[in-house]
Amino acid sequence: MATQPHLLIEEGDVADLALVPGDPGRVDRIASHCTDAETIAENREYKVVNATYEGRELTICSTGIGCPSAAIAVEELASVGVETFVRVGTTGALQGDIEIGDMIVATGAAKAEGTTKRYEDVEYPAVPDYHVLSALVSAARANDEDVHVGPVVTDDAYYAETDEYVADWEEAGLLCVEMEAASIFTLARRNGLRAGAICTVDGNLVEGTQKGTDVDGDELPEKAKNNVARAIDIALEAATEL
Repeated sequence: MATQPHLLIEEGDVADLALVPGDPGRVDRIASHCTDAETIAENREYKVVNATYEGRELTICSTGIGCPSAAIAVEELASVGVETFVRVGTTGALQGDIEIGDMIVATGAAKAEGTTKRYEDVEYPAVPDYHVLSALVSAARANDEDVHVGPVVTDDAYYAETDEYVADWEEAGLLCVEMEAASIFTLARRNGLRAGAICTVDGNLVEGTQKGTDVDGDELPEKAKNNVARAIDIALEAATEL
């Protein structure tokens, strides 16, 4: 099989399970929780590293920002043997009772983006695999995390998330907004593969909190300071069950 044009990987280069953060810098951060880390390829927004966590061989691959680049990563990883995808990301909460530092495991993603529309009608659901979902929830609860389980929204217009959009998403009961899950879920389902997503909250759009401070401008609570590292640990623990 030919080298994949964007990830620059071939069959045999990767494990059957991939953790897929958006940020290339987070690839190294996840790898630091593992052993035997080896960089396989690096190109544009994509960095691919193989590693081992508690005996489980896995691949870590960044997807960049948004569904178009995430879809490319999933397509090319699937082409060379990845069968399970676990998104590890950050997100903005849409419900007032969700705090910065909490974890969210998605049961589905509303398609407020354009990529999946090129694959299928919008009515078809973007949903995770049950076993991946269950493994993430179990790992979060085993770590005594405040984990919220429910639907999210995937949006691809970060600077066009107006108050009207936020209010509508909140009223619909969506837990948070992020930028990649819908494409990852959709492509995995269409190809008979497995996918899931855990995101840690770094702001609350309803409460007006942003990264770095709370609504009153005070320092963030303790659980928000290491929330990304905790989300990584949860994803890795789940990977050992998948």
